[in-house]
Amino acid sequence: MRTARFAAATAALLTVLAGAGTAMAQPAAGPAAGTLVTVGSPASPFSQNKQNEPAVAVNANDPSVVVAGSNDNIDMEACNAGDPTTCPFTPGVGVSGVYFSFDGGHNWTQPTYSGWSARDCLGPAACSAHVGPIGTLPHYFENGLVSDGDPGLAFGPRPGPDGTFSWSNGSRLYYSNLTSNFGATKRTETFKGFEGIAVSRTDNPQAAASGDASAWLNPVLVSKQTSTTFSDKEQIWADNAQSSPFFGNVYVCWADFRSNSHGHALPTPLLVARSTDGGSTWTQKQVGPATDNGINGQPDGCTVRTDSHGNLYVFGVGVRGGTSFEMMYKSTDGGAHFTGPALLSSAVDPGVIDPVIGRPVMDGVAGARNDLAFAPSADIANGAPTGSDATNQIVLTWADGRQGVNNEQLMLMSSTNGGASFSGPGTVPLAAGDRPYYTAPAISPNGKDAYITYNAFTTPFRNDTSSPRGLVGVMLHADVSNGTIGPFGTVARGATGDPRTSAQNDLTAEFLGDYVYTAATRTGAVGVWNDTRNGADCPAIDAWRQSLRTGPALPRPAPQADCPATFGNSDIFGAAVSDPTP
Repeated sequence: MRTARFAAATAALLTVLAGAGTAMAQPAAGPAAGTLVTVGSPASPFSQNKQNEPAVAVNANDPSVVVAGSNDNIDMEACNAGDPTTCPFTPGVGVSGVYFSFDGGHNWTQPTYSGWSARDCLGPAACSAHVGPIGTLPHYFENGLVSDGDPGLAFGPRPGPDGTFSWSNGSRLYYSNLTSNFGATKRTETFKGFEGIAVSRTDNPQAAASGDASAWLNPVLVSKQTSTTFSDKEQIWADNAQSSPFFGNVYVCWADFRSNSHGHALPTPLLVARSTDGGSTWTQKQVGPATDNGINGQPDGCTVRTDSHGNLYVFGVGVRGGTSFEMMYKSTDGGAHFTGPALLSSAVDPGVIDPVIGRPVMDGVAGARNDLAFAPSADIANGAPTGSDATNQIVLTWADGRQGVNNEQLMLMSSTNGGASFSGPGTVPLAAGDRPYYTAPAISPNGKDAYITYNAFTTPFRNDTSSPRGLVGVMLHADVSNGTIGPFGTVARGATGDPRTSAQNDLTAEFLGDYVYTAATRTGAVGVWNDTRNGADCPAIDAWRQSLRTGPALPRPAPQADCPATFGNSDIFGAAVSDPTP
């Protein structure tokens, strides 16, 4: 990569991004403030009002159709059910929320189906879940499964009766998510292991949006596992460019957490599964080694994309020689074989380790966890739906902590030669005070526009839980010309909320999940982010969280008795923006 061409490309990107610092002019109408995506979820009580980890997909063959997903606790029991100081995940109740838009992402609907539900378990009696209304994916309980969130969404062509893919057959939506066994014993388990990967599909989003569960096919188990396997952090992509020799293939990547090896290492290979028949059957392949020992480690989060030629790219953050790197694997034969990893850039996880949750946090004591490995994000201008105007430029972003706490940066890399070399990383200038948390780029199918959605903390690291904190969702846009990106301007900026209102279900810290998402068309983009504007901070929870870290520990509060009604209300907001420079 240390070639003259790479050095020149790096200099070009850095020059463009440096100039963007004085070119953050807003479109004339001002940035969009964002629209609520999780429209069916309540403002209270906790944890039914908790949503996070959004994903979004636009149908390349009909960009008016947009579908989003999130972790959605809408069907969980309230804290007041049973012990009022605990807010558990109700056994058997799913959390894979789904939301539909048929006007390009401007307005949203959240369907109601039937399944295993505890949404009427409001206390004071202990909860007894039962068949009832659900706001999450259908058909899991009936198939001995639980939908466990971490959504991934992708549109591809629908296969015809002869198995041939064509957009003329219509479109198919794929929704990947984690899944666990509904049964509590080995005798009643549907699959081996603690957590697996499943994919739901629909060919009729309009019917699915209306609450017609029959519009969804039964979920299909993708991961092949042993009794000790915990699959996690999956993402999905459908090869949606008709020019590709593998048009219609669907790919899922995930981290395969396996049993401890003599206490010295946790084997965690990156796996990729592919389907060539519209998601009915899957073939699983290990990509790279399994070693994970602190010196060398594999990605435990990933993004998967294809270009117009059918080349398959898998991105993640792994460790080599004790240093974290943005990594890329590539397949030129439809996922049968892979080369890599190519080490694209070193990357530094933002934040400091919180002693109670054992994870990095950025906003302060008892803050929302952050982990660089969860958030690799990339996109490719593959020319979908036809592939005819593809530039195949790759864009890759992440939030980086190499400059230390309160100086976090949004980093951007790009490739115009199929990943043979990358320009960057360059720093994307942000609004004053924005500390990027999670990022997601998208590039228009014709490669003319780049977008980035990011969550940012707007306040410095807090050494106490009593000081207000700020969280905001933002979308940026830049023109792309001959591979050169920039400068960026703000096209959407949500209202600032206080992340202290969010909560893990055990209440010990905030919780905002692991990523945000962006999808681009030729005329605009849709971004989704975590949002706490409608939540209320709870001083009793703040004081208790602080006491867990400084001692002595205070009694655990009862949220519904000791907090404002909207404590814990974290939402998914989004924005559908038009290209400001068409």
